[in-house]
Amino acid sequence: MLTVQNVSKMYRLYRRPADRIVEAVSLNRVARHTDFWALQDINQTVARGETLGIVGPNGSGKSTLLGIICGVLEPTRGRVVRQGRVAALLELGAGFNPEFTGRENVYLNGEILGLSRAEVERAMPEIERFAEIGEFLDRPVKTYSSGMYVRLAFSTAINVSPDILAVDEALAVGDAVFANRCVRKFEEIKRRGVTVVFVSHDLSLVKLISDRAIFLLNGRIAAEGEPSDVINRYNGMVLERQKAFAATELELPAGVRPRYRHGDRLAEVSGVELLGRDSRATRVVESGEAVTVRVTARFHADEADPILGIMIRTRIGMDVYGTNTLLEKLPLGPCRAGEAIEVDFQFECWLSPQEYTLTVATQHPDGSSHDWLDEALAFTVVASRFTAGVANLRARTAVRRVERVTT
Repeated sequence: MLTVQNVSKMYRLYRRPADRIVEAVSLNRVARHTDFWALQDINQTVARGETLGIVGPNGSGKSTLLGIICGVLEPTRGRVVRQGRVAALLELGAGFNPEFTGRENVYLNGEILGLSRAEVERAMPEIERFAEIGEFLDRPVKTYSSGMYVRLAFSTAINVSPDILAVDEALAVGDAVFANRCVRKFEEIKRRGVTVVFVSHDLSLVKLISDRAIFLLNGRIAAEGEPSDVINRYNGMVLERQKAFAATELELPAGVRPRYRHGDRLAEVSGVELLGRDSRATRVVESGEAVTVRVTARFHADEADPILGIMIRTRIGMDVYGTNTLLEKLPLGPCRAGEAIEVDFQFECWLSPQEYTLTVATQHPDGSSHDWLDEALAFTVVASRFTAGVANLRARTAVRRVERVTT
């Protein structure tokens, strides 16, 4: 059983890193922060064998709540009572050492959960069978695709005899065959009496496997009860927000389709381009090629000193490189309502050959978002030779014979 009692989580937000130091040396007599409550007064009891689905928009506190349930985060107020072993599948690849093989990571995760090596060895055949990644089990996980990551992570989590299983959206990257297998497995572990807490944006999946659901909004429970009723409430909120946004939304150019978009829209990203040779738009880049990421933003309100930035990620969501106008010491200065600005980020793209995504954002000076576009566009890096990892460091290789064999 799992009980969440009056749980709240507060973060301190600072406009500048120096403000944290000023506040510390003043022994908190000078307040330089604002309080942000990610969760407020959450109460839930999940019975043995029950599956609780959690839905809500980005930033509503879903992952924070799951982190507190798993013990990864400490609540600011309240407490969580867990009865039994907790297995978690949080963000993709979390808990895996990329240099270790899949098999070594299974043993490592087992030890973290308090299992003996013998117990993990007994579970290993079923983990291998369910994950179905073949010889990749004995290869470093840094060579895995996103699907392989989630297959092994989920297979490990469900086969270490947990009493409580927490899953955070990670199954979204699995294929249809694996998703169906997971649904059947959820039914099986429910019959074994395992308590499941499940966060997902896949509302049909929440309906399918949940006994009960809660809708989180701005850190509070906006609705709870039957999954279909809760999801109807959630869908109603989404439709209302979409209507309000459609009235002011700037149309993005063809090919720019963000996976998620959020912010207060006091400024909006109106254009994103990846330019290659001859300053032509491209989606295929040769490793080492000079490229330009051009971002255009339009302001709907006056902003004293906004920030515009980019982030490159791999297809499994790992951050590769990010920068912004603040880090580059290129202040945008005051921007007036109705004004548009264009920022170019130029660099040599020494990435290894694979697929990447580009996230862009315009932000307030305190880091909160005007307009954040997750995975606004995708691009592929190609090269004449393969390199492992994500960076092409252009190694210079030398070979020397240091000992000669004599007969």
